[in-house]
Amino acid sequence: MTRARAGTGDFANPGVLFVTDRNATLGRPLMEVIQGALAGGVERIMVREKDLPGGELLQLAMAVVEAARAAGGRCRVIVHDRLDVALAAKAAGVHLPADGLPVAGVRQHAGKKFLVGRSVHSLSEARQAEKDHADYIVLGPVFMTPSKAPFGPPLGPAALRKIALSVRLPVWAIGGIVPGTAAELRGIPIAGVAAIGAIAGAEDPAAAVRELRASLADPAAAP
Repeated sequence: MTRARAGTGDFANPGVLFVTDRNATLGRPLMEVIQGALAGGVERIMVREKDLPGGELLQLAMAVVEAARAAGGRCRVIVHDRLDVALAAKAAGVHLPADGLPVAGVRQHAGKKFLVGRSVHSLSEARQAEKDHADYIVLGPVFMTPSKAPFGPPLGPAALRKIALSVRLPVWAIGGIVPGTAAELRGIPIAGVAAIGAIAGAEDPAAAVRELRASLADPAAAP
C-alpha cells in the first residue's frame, strides 16, 4: 500500500464537504443553509439536486458559486453529475457518480484545472478512479445510512483507512456522517467528510460544520 501523496489534501486538518439536499432543510430555503455552511467555514459544497430541471439547477449553481465567492472564495463549489451545468455556472468542478461519465471525456471538455471527482464504494473502484486520473474520490457508505443502502453494507473505519492508504488521491468519507461517527475517523489520512443531513437538517448549519471539523481534529495537535 502507498500513502496519499503530499499536496493532495491537508490530512492533518480534515475538512467538510456539504452535499446539498433542499428537501432536508427543515423547511428553510436551501440558500439560507448554504450561507450558514459558508459562515462555518465549509471547504466544499456539492450542488446535488438531481430532480431539478437543468435551468433551475443552473440558477442554483450560479447562486452557490457567487455566495462562495462573496464569502472569500475559500470554498470550492462542485456540481453533481451535470458537467454542462458545472461549466455554465463556472463551478470549480463536477462530481461523477460511480457509473457516470468517463473522467477522460470530462477532461477533454473542461481542462486540467477543472476538478473531476468520482463516487466509489470499494477498493477496486477507488483504484480505477486513480487510474482514470480523477482529482479526488468520495467513498462510502462508511457508516449506516438509509440514503446509501443501495450501495451495500457500511464499509466502516477500518476499510476506509485501508483504501485511503492504498490510493494517492484525496478521499472524502460519506455515509452516516455526524459528529459522533466523524470522531471515529480521527487519524485516518482523509481529505475530510461529506455530509448531507448533519448540515442541511441542523438548526445552526454554521455550528454543524464547525462541530464536524472539531470531531475530526486530533486533540494532540491542538496548541
